Amino acid sequence: MSMKLADKVAIVTGGAQGIGRAFCQRFAAEGAKVAVADINFAEARKVADGLDGAIAIELDVTKQASIDAMVDKVNAEFGRIDILVNNAAVFTLAPILEIARADYQKVFAVNVEGLLFTLQTVAKSMVAKGTKGRIINMASQAGRRGEALVGVYCASKAAVISLTQSCALGLIKDGIRVNGIAPGVVDTPMWDEVDAKFAVYENLAVGEKKKQVGLAVPYGRMGFPEDLAGAAVFLASDDAEYVVAQTLNVDGGNWMS
Repeated sequence: MSMKLADKVAIVTGGAQGIGRAFCQRFAAEGAKVAVADINFAEARKVADGLDGAIAIELDVTKQASIDAMVDKVNAEFGRIDILVNNAAVFTLAPILEIARADYQKVFAVNVEGLLFTLQTVAKSMVAKGTKGRIINMASQAGRRGEALVGVYCASKAAVISLTQSCALGLIKDGIRVNGIAPGVVDTPMWDEVDAKFAVYENLAVGEKKKQVGLAVPYGRMGFPEDLAGAAVFLASDDAEYVVAQTLNVDGGNWMS
């Protein structure tokens, strides 16, 4: 069976754990050369060391110099960039009356500003090299609706869906296809952090919120990072040639649109 991403060069931000790590592993299995980019370089290197032809890059998406250095390194190592997955993200949770300005600024700095300027920098490189690239932005079911305790994170992911549409319309003339993926609840280290915060504000035992949301998924369980990898491969491949400006729900039936 032919590999769908043979000889493609992919960057996955936030690639050291969870969904990002699953994407790096699946992309490599499909024949891609992968740059595992993460603020946690030690963990990124562990992921890259386990994959053929992969490299690890320390990346802070809130710093333009760090983004620039990543793009330069990937181009120097592999000659071009075919695929970008904007996966790096942070989470916060608080009642509306308790939202801290610093938390708001951090979430938007990573989830929105960091995503946009990583996309912009990679897209500039693609255009300069004439690469008909693929960009995948990781949104969330949280971007489809509001939640009383998750206002800032929901707003950041709604912004990701909107930016995905705008960037897709702005870049399709250059042959760059921009789409998104909106996961539902996924069993990752980040969700353990989410669960702990819900335990505080909803007076629950640790682990209870995670159990509740898993049981509420129509499919019958929380997702696993590997459940999302096929959608990422599809959007990164030639099979998605005519798919533009879409954010694909991969959530076990949680959100229908």
